[in-house]
Amino acid sequence: MWQTDVVIIGAGQAGLAMSQRLLQREIRHVVIERGEVAERWRNERWDTLRLLTPNWMSRLPGWSYEGPDPDGFMTKHDYAGWLAGYAAAAALPVVTGTNVTAVRRLGTGYQVVTDHGTWHAQAVVIATGHCDVPLVPAMARQLPPDIHQVTTADYRNPAGLPDGGVLVVGASASGVQLAEEIRQSGREVAISVGRHMRLPRRYRGHDIMWWLDRLRVHAQGQPMDLAAARSQPSMQLVGRPAADNIDLRTLRDIGVRLLGRALGIEAGTLHLKDDVAETVGEAEARLQRLLGRIDAVADAYGAVMEVPPCGLASEGSPVTLDLAAAGIRTVVWATGFVRNYQWLHVPVLDAAGEIAHCGGVTSAPGLFVTGLRFLRRWNPSFIDAVSADAIELAAEVQRHLRHGIRAAA
Repeated sequence: MWQTDVVIIGAGQAGLAMSQRLLQREIRHVVIERGEVAERWRNERWDTLRLLTPNWMSRLPGWSYEGPDPDGFMTKHDYAGWLAGYAAAAALPVVTGTNVTAVRRLGTGYQVVTDHGTWHAQAVVIATGHCDVPLVPAMARQLPPDIHQVTTADYRNPAGLPDGGVLVVGASASGVQLAEEIRQSGREVAISVGRHMRLPRRYRGHDIMWWLDRLRVHAQGQPMDLAAARSQPSMQLVGRPAADNIDLRTLRDIGVRLLGRALGIEAGTLHLKDDVAETVGEAEARLQRLLGRIDAVADAYGAVMEVPPCGLASEGSPVTLDLAAAGIRTVVWATGFVRNYQWLHVPVLDAAGEIAHCGGVTSAPGLFVTGLRFLRRWNPSFIDAVSADAIELAAEVQRHLRHGIRAAA
């Protein structure tokens, strides 16, 4: 059994940021990664994926983007290389190709069992991230067996799908990007739309993330309702060299069929809610509220006034879809992710199977979690969201270690 003070599980941006902060505090630790650094970016995302945030927002403790295209959007492979460069430059103690199979309390610390040996540590930081296991709704089991099913973690490109039409379920950033890509390959595509946040790529002379970044700075010190923030829908956004928009209107204009929220499947028929108009209206209201906040800041910057791109006109939608008659041969589940903690044998999970925590601190002394959306502040999709969290959590870890030493003395 190997000994260390802290084991970090996961070598994505959250785990690496935490490692760097612990290194600064001279705390002995190891980062255990089942694959390579940034494994999910390398092997669990589609071929054309790029960051949703511009390159200048790629900021981790002691590391930032310094390439020739700060306003561009890194490909998934470029970003994985950027993270690997960070780990190497900072000499972070990452152990790759090692799968954690169990975490248990052992005395005053923790036993971390892997397929390459066992570690004992006084503290554990779980940094396996928010996008862990694709969430596939129960209705998927009712699909006819001849319909191919794929998740956003499995999909690579349109050529990998069987011939025929495609139904994409989910209209956040992943869903709308895949619907557009598959449609542009020449296939018939329909998309089942749920709650979402429509955003223009650029507004009043800057990338939308530039304004969101300014809003976050502007709001420092103000109280935030993190519980409400965690319930907010995901963004419709795409990062690519043209810096263009993607939303339901752009999908409709290229021939994607818009459907309401999927309710269930029976005898090859998809049952839907006739709520496209309602969902679009709610998204438009959210957008207008956000743009109102941006306008207040933009006016102070003297930014040129701008009318945002038009949204989708209200329209009805069918309540059933005969999948065979519609030529649907593939369903892409873009319905988000859940977390899988089957290896965590410490009683910190809530009724939904999520880690119960307060700002990343669990009820089990010495057990922490990072890399989840809205962990401590309102910055859900920013790469550097983990940086400030890592500063504060590293301090929590250090306090726990010092307390343990005093208690043992």
